[in-house]
Amino acid sequence: MADTLSTERVDQHGNGRRRQGVDKVVFGVAAGLALVFLLYGSLDSEGFGETGGTALSWITTNFGWFFVLTSGAFLLFSVFLAATRYGNIKLGADDSVPEFSTFSWVSMMFATGMGIGLMFYGVAEPLTHLNTPPMGMAEPGSEEAAHLAMEYTFFHWGFHPWSMYAVIGLAIAYFAYRKGNGNLISAAFRPLLGDRVDGPAGRGIDILAILATLFGSATSLGLGALQITGGLANVFDNEGYGTTAAALVIAVLTLCFVISAVSGVDKGIKWLSNANAIAAGLLVFFLFVVGPTVFILSTFTESIGGYLTHLPTMSFRTGVFGGSEWLNGWTIFYWAWWVSWTPFVGMFIARISKGRTIRQFVVFVIAVPSLVSFVWFSILGGAAFDLQLNEGKDMAALVESGLESTLFDTLRSFPLSSVTVVLAVFLIAIFFITGADSASIVMGMLSENGAEEPKRGLVVFWGVATGAVATVLLFADGLSALQTGVIIIGFPFLIVLIGLCVSLWKSLREETFESTLRDPLRKVVVATKHGDGTRSGS
Repeated sequence: MADTLSTERVDQHGNGRRRQGVDKVVFGVAAGLALVFLLYGSLDSEGFGETGGTALSWITTNFGWFFVLTSGAFLLFSVFLAATRYGNIKLGADDSVPEFSTFSWVSMMFATGMGIGLMFYGVAEPLTHLNTPPMGMAEPGSEEAAHLAMEYTFFHWGFHPWSMYAVIGLAIAYFAYRKGNGNLISAAFRPLLGDRVDGPAGRGIDILAILATLFGSATSLGLGALQITGGLANVFDNEGYGTTAAALVIAVLTLCFVISAVSGVDKGIKWLSNANAIAAGLLVFFLFVVGPTVFILSTFTESIGGYLTHLPTMSFRTGVFGGSEWLNGWTIFYWAWWVSWTPFVGMFIARISKGRTIRQFVVFVIAVPSLVSFVWFSILGGAAFDLQLNEGKDMAALVESGLESTLFDTLRSFPLSSVTVVLAVFLIAIFFITGADSASIVMGMLSENGAEEPKRGLVVFWGVATGAVATVLLFADGLSALQTGVIIIGFPFLIVLIGLCVSLWKSLREETFESTLRDPLRKVVVATKHGDGTRSGS
């Protein structure tokens, strides 16, 4: 029955009539715009930086409130779906089963969604907030500043970003695997746009998704390259390497993730994600054991309580009464960064989540990675806090010398640092390769009408383009240019996310909820009602 229903849905919604092969319009326009950007950034880096700065200032000044409001709405929408009867709906036919084990599933979504950022900001963000408290709300280096630092770090890496991934992943998986609309972001708009999703409107959405993915992954590649050069300088006791060295690192990483991407999800990405999870677990566990264990546990406990207590206030603070500059540089940047990542993270999570229920999806996509992030920052950030607050080490000076080296300088303060620093550099590289090859595959899928296994040439093209964009941004203005680019491209895609939520809600309300009869508890109730143990409501 389920297979027949699935086939009918495919036919009903026109998936069988979808174009096959490369969509020359989507690929051509997206590639052309990327080329224009590369040429502009390469030939006139100064003008490029000024234009980007002007656009960034306009967006953050006039629409910072929009990022704040919508990010909170995504979280509330996700929780609502999981907590109500809609949570029983499967992302696929009613008898479909998950393709990957829970461990591999969580490992892949976590490594793809945040891995490289956690390595870069694991020590850097808590330390920065400790010594430059958010919006000047505490005395630098004080106990109150420490509380604020961890609470805002949890805020930036917790429920809100993962809820953004959840809403887009849910929409794509639901319409692709349950409704048979096709594995494209534009396909999820069929309830709103009808057959227009197969025309210019749908193609425009997919083009925007490609560009958002390109800039989001390029920003991560740039951050990863900066941190790897910082790690290499630490390993070889060098004062530091310049932008040229970072560009060389980008070239090497690009080659690695392209090779991984063309090997497919079942091989390269799955293996790398599992290796990531194990290696990262070993690193933080070692630091937890040899570091200030009790201090770390206390930091985690207090920070969780503070985060949950102040979550409503933090969620809707716009800085209108002061602190807008800090919010623009941190919170708005993060929200835009996560938004720019949603196309490829959402499509990738959807790709590996077929057979899960909406409730399983929301819980595992939002709660589990958030909890892991909290533990991560409590261990890395807590160890750095202890060095400054209790051991008297000048960690503020490390922050001022460069965010990319704070992790390694912290590891140097504990035993076996020569091993842990090398492991950290390895993790940064692998985390990025995992995320970037996922992005390359997704851009290939978007260019090829949602094909789950896009042509290798497309994957290679977008992988190389990602490396090229990251290099241009680094040479333009380093970290500032990376942040500017991601906010500018994240803003228009925020509108797409809102549309996805509306489309998903419209379609979910039309569900008959026959699938709830397949719930084991429901079977018993129905069978008892009919007095026949063989009747289960099917």
